[in-house]
Amino acid sequence: MSRYDPSVIEPKWQAVWEESETFCAVRSDDKPKYYVLEMFPYPSGRIHIGHVRNYTMGDVIARYKLSTGHNVLHPMGFDAFGMPAENAAMASGGHPKDWTYSNIDTMVSQMKPLGFGLDWSRMFATCDPEYYGQQQALFLDMLESGLVYRKNAVVNWDPVDMTVLANEQVIDGKGWRSGAEVERRELTQWFFKISDMSEELLDALDTLDDWPAKVKLMQANWIGKSRGLQFAFSTIDAPDGFDRIEVYTTRPDTLMGASFVGISPDHPLAKHLEKDNAELAAFNADCRKGGTTEEALEKAEKKGFDTGLRVRHPFDTAWELPVYVANFILMDYGTGAIFGCPAHDQRDLDFARKYDLPVQSTYAPAAGEDAFVLPEDGGPAYVPPKTEAVRYIKGFAGEEAQTGNEGIDAAIDFCEKNGVGHGVTKFRLRDWGLSRQRYWGCPIPVVHCDACGVVPEKKENLPIALPYDEDGTAIDFGVPGNPLDRHPSWRNCACPSCGQPATRETDTMDTFVDSS
Repeated sequence: MSRYDPSVIEPKWQAVWEESETFCAVRSDDKPKYYVLEMFPYPSGRIHIGHVRNYTMGDVIARYKLSTGHNVLHPMGFDAFGMPAENAAMASGGHPKDWTYSNIDTMVSQMKPLGFGLDWSRMFATCDPEYYGQQQALFLDMLESGLVYRKNAVVNWDPVDMTVLANEQVIDGKGWRSGAEVERRELTQWFFKISDMSEELLDALDTLDDWPAKVKLMQANWIGKSRGLQFAFSTIDAPDGFDRIEVYTTRPDTLMGASFVGISPDHPLAKHLEKDNAELAAFNADCRKGGTTEEALEKAEKKGFDTGLRVRHPFDTAWELPVYVANFILMDYGTGAIFGCPAHDQRDLDFARKYDLPVQSTYAPAAGEDAFVLPEDGGPAYVPPKTEAVRYIKGFAGEEAQTGNEGIDAAIDFCEKNGVGHGVTKFRLRDWGLSRQRYWGCPIPVVHCDACGVVPEKKENLPIALPYDEDGTAIDFGVPGNPLDRHPSWRNCACPSCGQPATRETDTMDTFVDSS
């Protein structure tokens, strides 16, 4: 056998494959269909060994299926929107579109000599108007079905890239591209209503027989189903309109060990109080410099601000609890308020010891008491196992030893019978905020009309393409902020409903929408 010489053999056979369209998918009813799709690369301008590894695995599958008589579709494309292109334009004085398509040409020229069995005739980029026009049509369908909505929300804000970041784009409290410290900021955002599918997503995990158990557990924890109690503390001498503080807890069995009530810096009460309290306003502003991820809040130093307000315990009106603004409470999970039970939550115990708050155990282990030190006596917080028996010290009605889950159910039942809140099921999964304040993304196809409000664009007008000026004078990418807000003509349009002058939505979609 002659020696394999890639410089001779590869060009020869790749030319044969291209001429004979070996890997071009053609509609055919006489063969079973098979679709192979790897993750599209980002057009950074160069491929690396990770790309080679990824597409080699897909190529092996595609070639095997082709050899076993399947009609194989194996396309290639580029996940091409996103901040890096815009940042490159800011740095070089160029245009994101030119940078992106130039990089795509370079990467295609690097990939083709590898000889992958790809149908290059079907190649596209997510920044092609033909592609994102379909994305816009899907958005309009979801909007019509009530699966897209707009609201004010606290978001991760990158002060350098000047855009919203998803939780997955915040690494150790910093923007994944800029490295800037992420801030919490309230903005009007567009959302996909994925929380409506929480139960369905959770149930579907049971159908994934070939998935690793640890991955399914991670997904289940991300969806985060929990049953708990929602109730309210009555406030004492609070401002008008704040006579109650709603709380959601997954451990109502610890209510008799309550030590304080904590509210988010973004809670309406905290925002109201900061208007007349400069010290609280400064504290809240400092809290908002951190990210909105649970990981970021967990790693941050726990800080609190005593508002001076008090609430009454629902089972003892003479029992008053202080109200703190705390930096570790998220506004968009539960109610934005908690009650702290230091004896049974290490975070709450650290907080209580820092601010000299009382600690009261409600239960202890049912066995091994000799070696157990109560938290109020200097021991760590005792986090009760949900499936093992515990011994109640200060319960609602002198409960005997039972498992944690039984205690939770008994506590919810007791509270409901006594008119203290009601049992509810909640999910940790939050709706998907898809608004991004940048140019290089899929335009959100709605307009804002003074007469009609927010109006969906007509499908016959799609795609709503990004403006591209050949001479580069219409948009200066060197200025921070969203360039679409500054474009002299693109933003101005006619209302699809009444025809009067209106303005386009200048937020574009999160790049994860493109790749989904």
